[in-house]
Amino acid sequence: MESGSRSMNRLTATIIWPILFLFLIHAAHCFYLPGVSPEDFQKGDPLKVKVNKLTSIKTQLPYSYYSLPFCPPKKIVDSAENLGEVLRGDRIENSPYVFKMREPHMCTILCRITLDAKTAKQFKEKIDDEYRVNMILDNLPLVVPVRRLDQDSSTVYQLGYHVGLKGQYSGSKEEKYFIHNHLAFTVKYHRDPQTDSARIVGFEVKPYSIKHEYEGKWNEKSRLTTCDPHNKRTVVNSNTPQEVEAKKEIIFTYDVEYQESDVKWASRWDAYLLMNDDQIHWFSIVNSLMIVLFLSGMVAMIMLRTLYRDISRYNELETQEEAQEETGWKLVHGDVFRPPSNSDLLCVYVGTGVQFLGMVLVTMTFAVFGFLSPSNRGGLMTAMLLLWVFMGIFAGYASARLYKMFKGAEWKKLAFRTACMFPGIVFAIFFILNAIIWGQKSSGAVPFGTMFALVLMWFGISVPLVFVGGYVGFKKPAIEDPVKTNKIPRQIPEQAWYMNPTFSILIGGILPFGAVFIELFFILTSIWLNQFYYIFGFLFLVFIILLITCAEITIVLCYFQLCSEDYLWWWRSYLTSGSSALYLFLYATFYFFTKLEITKLVSGLLYFGYMLIASYAFFVLTGTIGFYACFWFTRLIYSSVKID
Repeated sequence: MESGSRSMNRLTATIIWPILFLFLIHAAHCFYLPGVSPEDFQKGDPLKVKVNKLTSIKTQLPYSYYSLPFCPPKKIVDSAENLGEVLRGDRIENSPYVFKMREPHMCTILCRITLDAKTAKQFKEKIDDEYRVNMILDNLPLVVPVRRLDQDSSTVYQLGYHVGLKGQYSGSKEEKYFIHNHLAFTVKYHRDPQTDSARIVGFEVKPYSIKHEYEGKWNEKSRLTTCDPHNKRTVVNSNTPQEVEAKKEIIFTYDVEYQESDVKWASRWDAYLLMNDDQIHWFSIVNSLMIVLFLSGMVAMIMLRTLYRDISRYNELETQEEAQEETGWKLVHGDVFRPPSNSDLLCVYVGTGVQFLGMVLVTMTFAVFGFLSPSNRGGLMTAMLLLWVFMGIFAGYASARLYKMFKGAEWKKLAFRTACMFPGIVFAIFFILNAIIWGQKSSGAVPFGTMFALVLMWFGISVPLVFVGGYVGFKKPAIEDPVKTNKIPRQIPEQAWYMNPTFSILIGGILPFGAVFIELFFILTSIWLNQFYYIFGFLFLVFIILLITCAEITIVLCYFQLCSEDYLWWWRSYLTSGSSALYLFLYATFYFFTKLEITKLVSGLLYFGYMLIASYAFFVLTGTIGFYACFWFTRLIYSSVKID
């Protein structure tokens, strides 16, 4: 019977696996990432130019494009947005710009407006706060090419163009506001010589401020004297800028130029994602590896030399008197697995950390393989939220397993706390921040419908999955301790100053933070200075180094603690590596005062609110890694010695 079963398994493997492999190959050939498949355009095909939010690194408050009195189309149509785009404050809408593939046109008049006191004030406020206009063509963001003033004179790209600028007329000290009312667009394309179709590979703009003039009274057929393609007069500078003042008219115009490019469609994002400072990232990796090697050496010394010697000596002791004379970690064997105070809270935090670890690992894996590229706008945020929700099953399982080991009985109560504590605290902070953004009438405010969808995902998917995981985890046999626990707790001797819990916890967080702080600078820059972050390969390496560092520093400090006959390691192991979150928040504060130009109170509250959420998440993640490392270490060493 057994041989028949084995032959059936071999037959199944022989037939099924090749079929599955062929299916995967076929799927790989037919698979396109949503929204990022190439589109071919023939000459004269219309191109859809879309407008996105107005952004400022000074206020961090995005606004919709039509919150300013720019020229609107006949009907404003919102583009469908995913969850990540809505949470980022993206508001993608159609525009009145008319582009036709490979058909350049000059000095096209968009519209003429006359400012009143209110609209003039709106423009001035946005110019003051250095707001940028963001646009999209064929899923490519609009960029302003800026030539660097260094030796290689390379070109860097800034996302979006400034609404306007401040300046003074020559001979005057009075500061005036000027608007960029003429846009010189350049659409770069890669042409297929066989079909004569083309794919868009670049979307650039040079903004100008010009006070347009015309003869006679204004009508629809009026021709500009300052920009007239018939007389070959084009805008090439801002020498006669358009001032922003009440009762002044502004005429908006644009040029479109098409340039053939050697850049292929698959490489069109390279210019946006070009990293000129990859040496710093390698320095970050080497710096982190040095920390890991140092800690690995200490752990190896403890595990191979000290522990091996200790275990051999402990196992050779024959008499009770000899055992009592010994000092060190073996003496606390009867107390080391005693459940800690607030054990159920520890279970909740460990379960949440497992959920977070699963989310980060899967997200990073997808990102490394290119599934979450910037072309898939909002994809990273959407993926993280969905993965968080579905990882709830692991949170419930991990917390219930630990809870049963601590002799807990009310697993349903624990599952509910696991499902609600961390998300509840984060949601409360997020809700307050969102209310502040609503008060500023910013497009960054999450609409009520999206907020309801988030709550529905939380209570409709995440909470039930946590309960399923909790049920499965609690049904499993309890994890047995390798040694018995005494009924009466042992008295902990007075500790040396350097073994003080607060001191050792704070020391423990320095090295994990040190392993990531250089990469952290680039992440903060991408978030708060509106730049692309697409070096997930580096980030994944740094994350693996962070995991190893958290585990090793916690094991080292746990060993020293047990050698000092202090057996209260449960919470301390979590807090030791988790304290790196404190340094993260302190670094974020340092970054705020040294790198950002935020002056408004509301913007400062937003920054510190979001960095508080990030630090709290980092605490849960690193704390859980440290806890499980210590949990494995203590079970390993106490299962290796004979206990009389």
